[in-house]
Amino acid sequence: MALTLQQAYHRRWWMACTAILENLFFSAVLLGWGSLLIMLKHEGFYSNMCTGENRTNGSALGLPPHHWPSCVEQEEMLNLGFTIGSFLLSAATLPLGVLMDRLGPRPLRLLGSFSFAVSCALMALAAYDPPVLSPLIFLGLSLNGFGGICLTFTSLTLPNMFGNLRSTFMALMIGSYASSAITFPAVKLIYDAGVSFSTIMLTWSGLACLIFLNCLVNWPKESFPAPEEANYTKKIKLSELALDHRVTGDRFYIHVTTVGQRLSQKGLCPQGGMELCPSTQDLCHGATVPAEYSIPLRRSVCSPIFLWSLIPMGMTQLRVIFYMAAMNKMLEFQVTGGSPDVPEELMEKAEDTVGFYASIFGVMQLLCLVTCPFIGYVMDWRMKDCVDGPLGTGATMAAGAGAEKSPARPRYRKIQKLTNAIRAFTFTNLLLMGFGVTCLINNLPLQFLTFVLHTMVRGFFHSACGGLYAAVYPSSHFGTLTGLQSLISAIFALLQQPLFMVM
Repeated sequence: MALTLQQAYHRRWWMACTAILENLFFSAVLLGWGSLLIMLKHEGFYSNMCTGENRTNGSALGLPPHHWPSCVEQEEMLNLGFTIGSFLLSAATLPLGVLMDRLGPRPLRLLGSFSFAVSCALMALAAYDPPVLSPLIFLGLSLNGFGGICLTFTSLTLPNMFGNLRSTFMALMIGSYASSAITFPAVKLIYDAGVSFSTIMLTWSGLACLIFLNCLVNWPKESFPAPEEANYTKKIKLSELALDHRVTGDRFYIHVTTVGQRLSQKGLCPQGGMELCPSTQDLCHGATVPAEYSIPLRRSVCSPIFLWSLIPMGMTQLRVIFYMAAMNKMLEFQVTGGSPDVPEELMEKAEDTVGFYASIFGVMQLLCLVTCPFIGYVMDWRMKDCVDGPLGTGATMAAGAGAEKSPARPRYRKIQKLTNAIRAFTFTNLLLMGFGVTCLINNLPLQFLTFVLHTMVRGFFHSACGGLYAAVYPSSHFGTLTGLQSLISAIFALLQQPLFMVM
């Protein structure tokens, strides 16, 4: 049986820590495609497409010789599977967002963990007889991308239970998602140590079943409301609040804040009146949803903030994806100078250099997990010092009376959220500009800085966008808006293919 919001609130730290680990090892692992491609070719997937004329030497890939041939046609077919899986990793966000707003995160997370477990099992099955079962890799990669985005998307609502630290925890969730590109390179190390591909995939499938069990036991059926709604803490029995003289911390603060807001909106209570009843009713039966959170979805979609956010998000997504596709070519150009006639020794040096820098780039993906909380800290800057904005005439009068007593002007939460979001987007765009400059400079050691900037931008721009939507729009619209933005950005990022062909 699913937990209630009150029960889940007490387990929020366990849920957050496990969600970060689950995102790190089970979400966007397809972003480490380069390492998986080498393993699939070494296992002989689609090797039957290679004839005697189009075969390539397996030693050119840095692998020991083996009996499976490899060729360009094989790599193109496997990359088609990656294209399908990576497209689902981005394009499935819109329908998932709509479903999550209606059903909550629990059923989608169960579906995602099940899909990931099946994907690993299918790849393990296909490895037993690659010439016959190679087509299963398409279904396996598709389910891998779909399951990964389900786990990522559902974890983005979990930070709502952490109040003023919401943006920081959201940054951790996105950082663990972005850092999951390191998973397949780590798996390749285990593979190179002698563990069979089927054993690795079956073990991974079993670990995904633990995610299913964890979600079944610890995740509530209801969606996580925003801190402003705070239904999981307001739904407290009145008798419990009245009889427990040790009520402190968040529960006491929320109760006092709720009563204070009621008084400021409705003025002083008449003798024998019922003005305090809504507050006690909120504690017993749940708070009434403010008009701010009952706005239609169409209004949120057509708002200037959302529409303008699509432009920088689409451009950033295109820039990041294009660099990941063209990085090897750019590094090779810096070694060979772009000469059409390259000596064999220089070509070998270029291959070694590209391999070394590609490995460093893969390891640096872990920086997303380290640097993403910084942008969350920017989004949460001075939120504890803020008060709720005026909600009516009574609140305005109360704020005026408070201003006469206190020399400091009150800082309103809504304004502070927007200010922090502007700072986060500005900082991310500055990093993107720096990345665009350093990647064009013909200096190999400087590319380490380019890798760092690329990793930070890849983690920051999702965190900044998610924090902005969580701050401005109702929590019931978060999934749909984030999904729509991701879908539009994914479509815009398809331009990287013609750009790559022109390059």
